[in-house]
Amino acid sequence: MKRTLLYIVALVLTIAATAQTLNVKVGNVVYQFPAAQTGEMTYAEGETVTIMGKIFSLSDIDEMTVDDTKVTANLVDIAYSTGGSAVVTVAGNVAQYVTPTISGNHVTIAQTNTAAVDDDEITYQLSGTTADGEFALDGSYKCTVSLAGVSLTNPSGPAINIGNKKRIQISAKNGTVNTLTDGADANEGWKGCIYSKGQIQLQGKGSLTVNGNTKHAIKSGDYVTVKNLTLTVKSTAGDGISCNKYFVMNSGDVTISAGDDGIQCDLEDDDDVTGETTDHEDENSGNIYIQGGTLNINTSAAGSKGVKAVGTLYINESSTTTNITVTNSGGVNTSDASDLVASACLKADTAIDISGGTMTLTNSGQGGRAINSDGTLNISGGHIIAQAQGTNYGSSSGQGGFRPGGWGGSSSSSSSHKYAKGVKADGDITITGGTVNVYSKSHEGLESKGTITISGGQVYVQASDDAINAASHLTISGGYVCGYSTGNDGLDSNGNMYIKGGLVYAICSGSPEVAFDAN
Repeated sequence: MKRTLLYIVALVLTIAATAQTLNVKVGNVVYQFPAAQTGEMTYAEGETVTIMGKIFSLSDIDEMTVDDTKVTANLVDIAYSTGGSAVVTVAGNVAQYVTPTISGNHVTIAQTNTAAVDDDEITYQLSGTTADGEFALDGSYKCTVSLAGVSLTNPSGPAINIGNKKRIQISAKNGTVNTLTDGADANEGWKGCIYSKGQIQLQGKGSLTVNGNTKHAIKSGDYVTVKNLTLTVKSTAGDGISCNKYFVMNSGDVTISAGDDGIQCDLEDDDDVTGETTDHEDENSGNIYIQGGTLNINTSAAGSKGVKAVGTLYINESSTTTNITVTNSGGVNTSDASDLVASACLKADTAIDISGGTMTLTNSGQGGRAINSDGTLNISGGHIIAQAQGTNYGSSSGQGGFRPGGWGGSSSSSSSHKYAKGVKADGDITITGGTVNVYSKSHEGLESKGTITISGGQVYVQASDDAINAASHLTISGGYVCGYSTGNDGLDSNGNMYIKGGLVYAICSGSPEVAFDAN
């Protein structure tokens, strides 16, 4: 012990003389203490030494060295290894708040209070490659996970597993290529390749590929945001991105291939619904906001949705352009014969509001829809191509024509039928601007179970059944409107039809169908 004490005294004198860095190695963890911050190191009873609040048992210390390494404050660096064990390097100013546990390339961090460090947060930087590792974090404070060229596969769980219920920023460093992959074991209970109990902010100017082989690729128990990032997501069994409260995409380039929904947002608690709030403060709406960037989604599961919001789906353009391409070939989910579920490119339970952006939405699945709102649909801008290229499910006529209620009757689907429609809303449809091009191979093109009101924009609909159909009133007061049916009416209103302005073309399939069918 006396020899150890003399060695520590010598190190202190060396640091003081050269203003360098003290490295304390404990297993595969290296703690780095800059000379300018080290101050007094307390040596107690021949058993422990305390450096910048971090207490070390002398028996645990493998090595203490001094060099000229530059220390980045608040940084915890995790370097994975293909043939050995991960090495964790901890900046001295946060050493007392971080307890790493390392088993091969499986790294678990227990984090305590960082409020004393200038109210700043810790950054965990991941680099290196391993086919059997993970990064797990448990604590109660915000932090950043910086991806600095990491290829991380965990065959027995999530690649990144965050127990914090606070905001976690996952950032791909500029110019880096990063890949995260989980295992493929349906009997295990993990929820995603990236999983966090709290909020996830996905960002950075590097690239990130996430492979979810058990359930979701990215799962948050709170909200998810995307900014700048080039993100490629593949989920073989679940959603590409699944979250609660709300989802926001501001910019970036996102490509998703999903075994279920591409992006899905639910409520955290149905009894605590807020709707949209200012700056999304304490929001629990189930809303999805796509307001910039490029989004490409491909789904193929029965009943799947490209984008699905339990609240309202908003699509617009803020500071950057919005480009959305969704391809769905999933068809109808028949697992519950009394409640068939149709696939859709865009789906919302409350409303869909489109005021900007360019969208190409193609559903080739049987009984599938390009756009499907259980509430209202409002279009005031943007360029939309919505195509339903599949056949009907359960219909006696694969190319439209017959509908429950007979020719010209109600187009409501029975429990044993799902009709492939370009655009369908259970509530009112309002179009005041933008360009809307709709094609439906087997049934109606643009359908509302309420009213349809068009006062602006360009609307072109081609369908094998009614091109444009309103269960209630249909009003056109402006814009350019063309309804072209190859098998039924051009414009069909089960209520009154009002044409007050605009340029209107209505083309039917021929007798006994008509161009305008009202009441």
